[in-house]
Amino acid sequence: MRVAQIILGWSIAVLGGYFAVAGGVLAALGGSLYYVITGVAMVGSGALIGRGDSRGRALFVAIWIGTVLWALWEVGTDGLQLIPRVVAPTVLLLLVLIFAGNRRSSRRGARFAPAAAVGIAVLLGGGMLFRDHSLVAQPAAAPIPAPPAADTDGDWQDYGGTLAGRRYSALTDITPANVGKLQLAWTQRTGDLPDPAEATEHKREYHSESTPIHIGDTLYTCTPHSVVQAIDATTGKTRWSWRETASREGQAYLVCRGVAYYEAPAGTPCPHRIFASTFNARLVALDADTGRICPSFGTNGAIDLRANMGVSRAADQIGTSPPVVANGRLILGERITDNVNRDIPSGVVRAYDPVSGTPIWAWDVGRSQDAIAPLPPGQTYTRGTPNVWGAITADPANGLVYLGTGNASPDYYIGLRRPFDDRFGTAIVALEIATGKLRWMRQLVHRDMWDMDLPIGPSLFDYHVDGRTIPALIQTTKMGQVYFLNRLTGAPLAAIEERRVRTDGATPGLRVSPTQPFSVGMPSMTPPAPTEVATWGATPIDQLMCRIDIRRAQGTGIYQPMGLKPIIGHPAFDGVTDWGGAAIDPVRGIMTVNTMEMPFKLYLMPRGDPREAALMKQKQGGENAKQAQLQTQYNTPYTAVVKAWVGIFGAPCVAPPWGHITAIDLKTRKVLWRETLGTARDTGLFGSHLGLPLKTGVPNLGGSIITAGGLAFIGATTDQYLRAFDLHTGRIVWKARLPAGAQATPMTYRGADGRQYVVITAGGHGALGTRYGDYTLAFALPRSS
Repeated sequence: MRVAQIILGWSIAVLGGYFAVAGGVLAALGGSLYYVITGVAMVGSGALIGRGDSRGRALFVAIWIGTVLWALWEVGTDGLQLIPRVVAPTVLLLLVLIFAGNRRSSRRGARFAPAAAVGIAVLLGGGMLFRDHSLVAQPAAAPIPAPPAADTDGDWQDYGGTLAGRRYSALTDITPANVGKLQLAWTQRTGDLPDPAEATEHKREYHSESTPIHIGDTLYTCTPHSVVQAIDATTGKTRWSWRETASREGQAYLVCRGVAYYEAPAGTPCPHRIFASTFNARLVALDADTGRICPSFGTNGAIDLRANMGVSRAADQIGTSPPVVANGRLILGERITDNVNRDIPSGVVRAYDPVSGTPIWAWDVGRSQDAIAPLPPGQTYTRGTPNVWGAITADPANGLVYLGTGNASPDYYIGLRRPFDDRFGTAIVALEIATGKLRWMRQLVHRDMWDMDLPIGPSLFDYHVDGRTIPALIQTTKMGQVYFLNRLTGAPLAAIEERRVRTDGATPGLRVSPTQPFSVGMPSMTPPAPTEVATWGATPIDQLMCRIDIRRAQGTGIYQPMGLKPIIGHPAFDGVTDWGGAAIDPVRGIMTVNTMEMPFKLYLMPRGDPREAALMKQKQGGENAKQAQLQTQYNTPYTAVVKAWVGIFGAPCVAPPWGHITAIDLKTRKVLWRETLGTARDTGLFGSHLGLPLKTGVPNLGGSIITAGGLAFIGATTDQYLRAFDLHTGRIVWKARLPAGAQATPMTYRGADGRQYVVITAGGHGALGTRYGDYTLAFALPRSS
């Protein structure tokens, strides 16, 4: 007992010393005095306990009582917020009650300890149990009725269901009443898994994000290593598989979100085609029936996308999202590497003949606001222009294609951007499908220095109001702003307001936009700026460091200028919403969107800064790696540091919930419901998968879909579930545990056996750290007897 007292006493004293010193730093920065006061008291308590003095025990009880009172004063009964403030002190209290006294007092302490533990558990559990994460506005009085089937949304023939990218299905078989019977119908294994360079060496990122398409009774999908497969949509049997055989050496980022289908005119060789972009910057045409290359397309069945791009290294360009085929045009953009160099390939968007592969037009903003004729061999599209890496959407009836643009590289230092970079960066752009002529554009971030590029094209639908039908679109953004526009003109259907934002704190001489466009007519998903009280952590130790971080930061929240002093960017480059976009029910007029709240610490360093060498040694492959990343930004005066804002134990510095799913009524423009999305079951400390199923909400990548049956399905989360939400109430009515991370958007269709299937890809995600796999999984109701 005496040895245990000594060890416990000096452990408490050492911890107290840490809190006193670090707490003093926090207090000097204007932060809470709690830590320095508690630290000094803990030093005294620990010293007394170490000497066997019973006053040390009494003092620690007083410290614990003060801690609980302070925690309740600071955050109330919010169970999740109380965790870092009271759990670790309570563990120490139990040890003190058991070991820090004579035998009689220790026995009494041992009897009291369970009661103290139960009390804290009730306090934490009660806070979490009764905390309402929903924001219900004008709840419907009755369940939302199932709409009539719409032929255009009856299948899933394009990445977003249709070219409109609504992610909506008119199928009604599965409903909130019977979804509980949904069961695994089949599992298909692609056979494509990350290699050591991706799984263990971290030389490049491997992200499984594919949403299959459904043509006839076949699903077509792809993998990060550019494996394209055809799967029997009813049985899950693999019909054929094609693989890109080029070397992956030098690649940094491997993603394939999907493929596109094209039915060529009668008499055309290879009339049923699958178009897929590969990791080595090729666009290939495959026979949808056999999986063989279509030799009459391009050059031996492929187009070299490095043509007319100048110097293009292995990692410089890759088509991560599927091309779009509309009105006789095959249109695609590419992901051009971010933040490595200012001298990178063009962000040009190109259109080809889907039969022959002949180039038709090229939208190169450095040459013209309208598309130009394809360049002849030997000429180069304007280097380093804003690119279009997210899914493109189209309105064939009105002859328009919609692009969400990114930024000219680099993202974080904008002092060398050209006028056309500034004009077309982070914007929705509508081009004529036939010619590539600019119809309209609307910029959503001015002088973007935060990597807020639009990660997906807008969702298109017809908006019915006051007896009128308005051609509309919804654009979700990384900023958490939702824009509601007329898709033919770009005019707002919900008010947009230019609001003043902070301009000081950028690098010397840099011009910062004094205003930014806020969508004030729609519910905002933009999180509040982090504050000291809102910080989090696994324990008081790392929460204290997060508090110091925020006090030292130049600014927190949205649109804080990037400079030489750190900012806490919230939202940051992964966004509030990313490439999953929104799902739109065009009949009910409801949208769903999933969001995440994961701040990053960002700052610039002058090139040659002494800290640069150490950060360069830590740098891993890919741009989204979880630890601090040095963004080299060659050919500029500055490097950038982008680091997830997490504590020393790997827990986020911002308090949960970290993920939500929200439903919005587009008629009233009010939130119908908002629910926490995901648990910490597969998210542990130090990057492990050993977590607890606390309803914290979690980071999520991938989108939701809505069905006419009144359900919203979503994977996306780090806790490896596919969930179904009741579209009327927001209640989870079904979920299925998956064998790997499902950072992909699900899809649904009717199989040859008449059943409605819901399919999700579960292959894992390097940046989010979810488990790898090679699964395509289909769920359906049991067969009728």
